[in-house]
Amino acid sequence: MRERLVSSSRSLAIRALAAGMLALPIASCSLLEEDKTYKPQATDPADLLYNQGLVALKNGDYSKAAKRFDAVDRTYPGTDWSRKAVLMNAFANYKGSQWEDAISSSQRYITLYPQSPDAAYAAYIYASSNYAQIPDITRDQERTVKALGAFEEIVKRWPTSEYAADAKFKIQVTKDQLAGKEMDIGRFYLKQGNYAAATNRFKVVVAQYQQTRHIEEALSRLAECYMSLGISNEAQTAAAILGHNYPDSQWYKDAFTLVKSNGLEPREDTSSWISKAFRGMISM
Repeated sequence: MRERLVSSSRSLAIRALAAGMLALPIASCSLLEEDKTYKPQATDPADLLYNQGLVALKNGDYSKAAKRFDAVDRTYPGTDWSRKAVLMNAFANYKGSQWEDAISSSQRYITLYPQSPDAAYAAYIYASSNYAQIPDITRDQERTVKALGAFEEIVKRWPTSEYAADAKFKIQVTKDQLAGKEMDIGRFYLKQGNYAAATNRFKVVVAQYQQTRHIEEALSRLAECYMSLGISNEAQTAAAILGHNYPDSQWYKDAFTLVKSNGLEPREDTSSWISKAFRGMISM
């Protein structure tokens, strides 16, 4: 995931700087090479502040860049300079790993300028800022849920944008993360012998995250849970569907052995929720 984030950051940088430079008049060196002790004044023209922000961004001083763009927005609200500055402020904060500020600015841009050609770009910064904060599966996955929803929104609203392909990739990554969280909790309950609670977690993976790498284990664990609960038809169905879709999986071998050891065979019950889930007839 981290490598993909680096790649996205580079893409954002190229996009942001290109948009920013193209929007500007040519500025003199005296305007761009600012004194480190200089502080923005209320009388500073918008183009001076904006150009200073771009120079700071180019030099890797993301905090200064964000402050300059923020100064443009506050001093010249409602202008084209302000519109550009809000977006560049979001990007500068993203580059500086100031995720919450990047989220706030990108959300503001989308709210103020939903029809702008750069609205998709702002949405991508918002999604990427949440994505950058995804924790490991042992922790709360609120950020993962927000990142997933944001990337899905990009694909829905801007399917032909330059961000759609990466958004689709990260949708899969976030779904895998959420499935992993369900599996982690399910395994915990399973070890405790709480088969009903464990079943509910594995059910979520089968119903919602079939395209993730966790699906084989989820089906095998369901066979184990249902067998322990004495619900043999569901255990047989889980094993049968696992064998049909992943015949070479070690998880299928484990489920097959479990069912056989109880004098049963893997057999699909088409009225089972598992069977319906794999036919796309139900979701959770």
